[in-house]
Amino acid sequence: MSPAHQLPPSITTPPPPVPNTLVSFPRPHILLVTLNRPKQLNAIPRPQHFALERLWDWFDTQRTLRVAVLTGTGRAFCAGADLKAADSFNLSAETKARQELPEQGVNPRFPPGGFGGMSNRGGLKPIIAAVNGICFGGGMEMTTNCDLVVAATGALFALPEVTIGVIALAGALPRLVRTVGRQRAAEMALSGKRYSAKELLAWGLVNEVVEEGKVLDKALEWAEKIAGNSPDAVIVTREGLKLGWEGVGPEQGTDLLLKGWYGKIEGGENMSEGKRSFNEKRKPVWKDSKL
Repeated sequence: MSPAHQLPPSITTPPPPVPNTLVSFPRPHILLVTLNRPKQLNAIPRPQHFALERLWDWFDTQRTLRVAVLTGTGRAFCAGADLKAADSFNLSAETKARQELPEQGVNPRFPPGGFGGMSNRGGLKPIIAAVNGICFGGGMEMTTNCDLVVAATGALFALPEVTIGVIALAGALPRLVRTVGRQRAAEMALSGKRYSAKELLAWGLVNEVVEEGKVLDKALEWAEKIAGNSPDAVIVTREGLKLGWEGVGPEQGTDLLLKGWYGKIEGGENMSEGKRSFNEKRKPVWKDSKL
């Protein structure tokens, strides 16, 4: 087993098993999740969504982990749902699932976190997408909800659901409107058109485009940059960004942040360390977040 795949000594509870997925720890405080069904272009079958949600929940509980990176093996990031498996999820199976999950609004196809357990995830800590290739359907839905997106020059993005008679149900449609505006969202979602990484960079859906073969390194570089900041401040800042994402106005959102999350870190050890290190002109030594 390579060192990156070994459980760091600071983590005492191993991650939950996820089929067709590699879990590793390539750098301090960073979790790397690699979808590993290259022959199926990393399409995700239904049980894997629930397993991935359990993994993201585990990630949020691990104090020493601060940022996660999601990528894929082979020539795809994720081509979406496993349509062969989805076809077997027939009406009777759906009815049975609804009986087992009777709560109003429960979607038996996905966990609450959506496609891959994260397309509709709120979560505590940031996730960066390292889009190495094909990113269609549910793969696109996941990237739409990632905190940052780094893409290879040859990566292709699309929401092709309408071309096969289904719709994107895992959270991307409302988020897409908020990110790129109604008309561009309609162009993408109603046409099924494919887009290059550079096109979506211009639209604001991608943060950075890099050469083929360098996407994971660049995503890890961003992860290290974020992990090097106060873990408390990153979590609370992200909560403030989520308030805007959820449609809360600036004044109300700021008020909610001040009265809620900010009070949990004000005067805390990381805030004190940040101020002290600044005055002493040295690099801060952060404590793992207890939030």
